[in-house]
Amino acid sequence: MYGVVTCLVQEHNLKLVLVAGMLCFLANLATVSFIGRARETNRAARITWAAVAAGAGGFGIWATHFVAMLAYDPGHTFRFDFALTLVSLGLAFMATFAAAAIILIIPTRSAAAGAGVVFGAGISCMHFTGMSAIEFAGAIVWDRSLVVAAIAVAILMAPIGFVIALSRGAKAVVLAAGILSLAIVCMHFIAMGAATFVPDLSMAIEVGSMSKPLMLSTIVVVSLSLIGSGATAAIVSSRAARSSKASERNFQLLVRGVTDYAIYMLDPAGIVTNWNAGAERAKGYAAKEIIGQSFARFYSRDDQAAGMPQLALSTARESGRFEAEGKRYRKDGTWFWAHIVIQPVRDEDGVLIGYAKITRDITRQKQDSDRIAQVTQNLDLALENMSQGICLFDRHERLILCNGRYREMFKFPKGFVTPGISYWDIVRKGYEMSYFDPQDALTRAQKHYNRYMSAVRSGQRGIVHRTAGGQTFRIGLNVLTDGGWVSTFEDISEQVRSEEQIAFMARHDSLTQLPNRAAFMSHLESEVLHAESSGHRLAVIGIDLNRFKQINDQLGHGVGDAVLKEISRRMLRVIGANQIFARFGGDEFVAAMRYDEIGEVGVLLDRMMSEFNRPMDVEGHRLSTGASMGVALYPNDGQLPEALIANADLAMYRAKGSLSGQVCFYDVEMDEAARDRTKMAKELWVAIEEKQLYLNYQVQKSVSTGEITGYEVLLRWRHPERGLVSPADFIPVAEECGAILPIGEWVLREACREAAGWPVAHKIAVNLSPVQIAHTDMPALVHRVLIETGLKPGRLELEITESSIFSDKQRALHALRAIKALGVSIAIDDFGTGYSSLETLQSFPFDKIKLDRSFLADVERSEEAKAMVRAILALGQGLRIPVLAEGVETSVQLDILRQEGCHEAQGYLLGRPMPIDKQNLTEAA
Repeated sequence: MYGVVTCLVQEHNLKLVLVAGMLCFLANLATVSFIGRARETNRAARITWAAVAAGAGGFGIWATHFVAMLAYDPGHTFRFDFALTLVSLGLAFMATFAAAAIILIIPTRSAAAGAGVVFGAGISCMHFTGMSAIEFAGAIVWDRSLVVAAIAVAILMAPIGFVIALSRGAKAVVLAAGILSLAIVCMHFIAMGAATFVPDLSMAIEVGSMSKPLMLSTIVVVSLSLIGSGATAAIVSSRAARSSKASERNFQLLVRGVTDYAIYMLDPAGIVTNWNAGAERAKGYAAKEIIGQSFARFYSRDDQAAGMPQLALSTARESGRFEAEGKRYRKDGTWFWAHIVIQPVRDEDGVLIGYAKITRDITRQKQDSDRIAQVTQNLDLALENMSQGICLFDRHERLILCNGRYREMFKFPKGFVTPGISYWDIVRKGYEMSYFDPQDALTRAQKHYNRYMSAVRSGQRGIVHRTAGGQTFRIGLNVLTDGGWVSTFEDISEQVRSEEQIAFMARHDSLTQLPNRAAFMSHLESEVLHAESSGHRLAVIGIDLNRFKQINDQLGHGVGDAVLKEISRRMLRVIGANQIFARFGGDEFVAAMRYDEIGEVGVLLDRMMSEFNRPMDVEGHRLSTGASMGVALYPNDGQLPEALIANADLAMYRAKGSLSGQVCFYDVEMDEAARDRTKMAKELWVAIEEKQLYLNYQVQKSVSTGEITGYEVLLRWRHPERGLVSPADFIPVAEECGAILPIGEWVLREACREAAGWPVAHKIAVNLSPVQIAHTDMPALVHRVLIETGLKPGRLELEITESSIFSDKQRALHALRAIKALGVSIAIDDFGTGYSSLETLQSFPFDKIKLDRSFLADVERSEEAKAMVRAILALGQGLRIPVLAEGVETSVQLDILRQEGCHEAQGYLLGRPMPIDKQNLTEAA
């Protein structure tokens, strides 16, 4: 050992020794690093990395040996044999490659130790082969014991380095490189200590051998280049590997975090090897329960017996993909409808390593699909059995489908209307079939097409189309989100003809064909709303013919009717845009116009008056009616249509009595009565808010038995200044100003509420105003009040006058029928006065007739009055409608009613109106 130390210290250039040591460490560091990198790659790449390790590491180790040899100076000049030097380099490469291949192919500790032995022995061979390449004038004498020791050190220390190289981490790499470097250095210098150079002056060095300086520079440059290139490749590869691993890790995290899809891997035999959260959610198995099990358990027993799992794998393996839908079973035995995709996974060599399986729960989609299929089938059946025609077009105006009814309605030739035909072609064909002139047909077809497509593009819900043959079709349009549309075709020809006739009759005077009261009120309501929003003003003109009664009485109704028709024709020529002229009845007319300047009203008045005064020839008579006109202006003279008409009437009556002119404008200051009514109207609204209104009840009794049959509800108003105001004064005002609606609702609700709490179930009779009857919400209001108060419908009787029906009979009777359907009784009040007629009794099944009090006033003294009472009672008996007589004040009157068979009576004789708490509710109960 002393000789080894002496050799190192005295016979070596220590600077070059240090260079050799650094080269050795770098070479081994590269070798261990390359082996570690190779372990992270596939099988094919590992051999490449083993070759890289052998190239860089082997050459570096070889360079270490020869740099150290160049540092050796035994006192003799020597050179190296080129061939043997190359052989030594080959040995270093082969030793390093063999060791790297062993540890990569069999990555175990024992294999690593074996690789170390191969490495140590190979490096020893490299060293002594390199020593044999030395040429100098003499011979080398070896110390056998040190030679054995040098080889033993390399063979014993190298396995330790390779075993450590199996570990991961930078520390393990540096430690393994250090131990391998120490083994090489120790082996080298122990072997150098075993060599003794004996000179022989008789020998000479041959020409052609490599000199020391050339070998040193060549070795250092090549070694560093190889190590640097290998290190660079390793760094780039390592970074790529880390990036790939990061991507793979992120992908694994993504897959494991997906909960809507069951994603898992199978080995080539179909065994589950991993399991994500979506799989656990879908199938109910935790990862530890299912990994290692066959995926066949997700199939039914029948499918397993039929070999469906194996078929799925073989299909995926052979075709590259298996995709199917079917039942899959969960852990708890329940099943769901699944969409399955299986794809084979192969390594770089194309060897099958397993399958990727994705399962998605499509139970909801399957149910929806099945429902859609069923609905589609039902729809197809319904389409062909519809009474309507139907067509579906796409956004390019091409027909997608239509039913047979559509072809039948328009009488298209068989086979003409088929999917794919354009809407324009259909329209053009239809008009060519209806019109003989081709140009006329084309023009009409284009006009219809433009109108129809404009309706589609603007989103209209439908249009009405009249054919050349007189048919009318209602075309429903429904534009789809993709630009297409659905059209339905309904033949409404008969309906339109009937509706047009009914609508005209309902809104026009049968004699003059002018708009009637209902049409005028509807128009005026619209005009008032328009005026509110636009700022325009309105004028309502009340008109009465001055000499019509005289003409009618003297010349007869035929002439009178002819006069009314001529007046109507003249007024229709006078009336312009945004103006209307209507007949309310008799010689009562009304007009309305929209205006901006008051002068426009004067122009119309002058033109109308000129026509009224212009003579006309009727059946040989030259006549001139003249007229009185009253004007009310919106909004100053009223804000409701009823108020405007009423005020125009007031002004008209003032004009009729005026000696100075034939036209008067409504003036509050000149009409004291009207002014008082206006004030009362305002006070009525206050009365509602301040609860100045209250109810009295007047008893109704059976004439034959004297038993109480019910109570009539009577509204009373105690004004703080006027005192008690008569209903005859304030009810008409309430009707004009619109207060009757809230007042009437309060009366109905309060009466029902009080009656519902009575100890006996007497009926109550509540009067309805004509304004209430005309209100569209009346049936709903009655129904709502009965529900809120709990009063049984059979205990409520609503009283109406016949004049309530006359303003809009159809509408009023419709409302009464709806109320009667609730179980409420309907009585006709004040019968025998006003417009009483048998036609009214025939048009509606009234539950009671109330005989007006005026008939009883003279019944004791006048046989005529008694005859009238007898006639009305006989009428009620004939129609099987009970009659109640009002105004019974004497016992004689009551006896007459009893003798004539009257059913019920009320009046002061039987009981005065008073609050309900003062009534004896239990009397005769």
